[in-house]
Amino acid sequence: MCDGNQTEVTEFLLLGFKGLYKYKYLLFIIFLFSYLVIMNGNLLIIVMVSTNHNLNIPMFIFLKHLAVADILLTTTIVPMMLNIILFDIKVVPLRSCIIQLFFFFIFGFIQSYFITIMSYDRYLAICSPMHYNSIMQPHVCLKMVLGSWFIMFVLSLEMVLFFQLDFCGQNVIDHFFCDSGPLLELTTSDTSNIFLVDSVFSIILGIIPFTLIITSYLRIFFTVISQSSTGGRGKAFSTCSSHVIIVCTYYGTLMMVYMAPSDENSLTTNKFMSLLYIVVTPMMNPIIYSLRNQEIRKTIKQMFKKFYMCKYNS
Repeated sequence: MCDGNQTEVTEFLLLGFKGLYKYKYLLFIIFLFSYLVIMNGNLLIIVMVSTNHNLNIPMFIFLKHLAVADILLTTTIVPMMLNIILFDIKVVPLRSCIIQLFFFFIFGFIQSYFITIMSYDRYLAICSPMHYNSIMQPHVCLKMVLGSWFIMFVLSLEMVLFFQLDFCGQNVIDHFFCDSGPLLELTTSDTSNIFLVDSVFSIILGIIPFTLIITSYLRIFFTVISQSSTGGRGKAFSTCSSHVIIVCTYYGTLMMVYMAPSDENSLTTNKFMSLLYIVVTPMMNPIIYSLRNQEIRKTIKQMFKKFYMCKYNS
């Protein structure tokens, strides 16, 4: 409860990118273009994997769900961010702010599970090809996907704790979305339980998946360098190095934003670092994981060929 001389907060003011207002139209065009690229690139992957039987293999099934998570994540954040950039400020009701944080938690952090599963899939394909088909059967892949969504939904129930917080007096958030850090800084309630839960979740969502990913790619690295074929070695290194770049970008920014100690200067830095996993990573995933894949490129050519043939015949 708020004291008698304090006003209970029922809505927040999101400042967005203060200090860059004179560049707001340029920022709006850049982020709108990025959003359209994310939507089109990931939708293309979803459509291709869903409609082409030759892509109905574990790697592309996991990629399809990663694309779904990318679309949902950016749709949760970017439209509001564009609104803030265009109109300089955004008023968001308290309940809506926490609901946005809830969906951001699910769609943002489930990427770590899908990237982990995809790294395990590559590990089996390269390091244990004889057992790959027996392990990565369709029902096993389905359980992995559904299990990831279920675990993430259960963990996101932590957001219930945010509904129990009191917010009094200050209601200005220097960010472009309702992130947990700025909200916890404004609350007048005890946040020790939330920080304890966050510490546990950082292990479940961050350290464990990151360790599994690094372990998988290390095993892949040592398997690849032992191959006698130079061509196969170069192809595997090219593919895996691209994946590692995405992993390092995703986890590196998460660790810098959510695990590093915050101060007045780092708040601005974290705001721009957040763009890496909200905008840059979802935009790069279709390129790194699919468009560089020969089977995907072949399918895209076939789709456009059919489209132009149908258009020509009509």
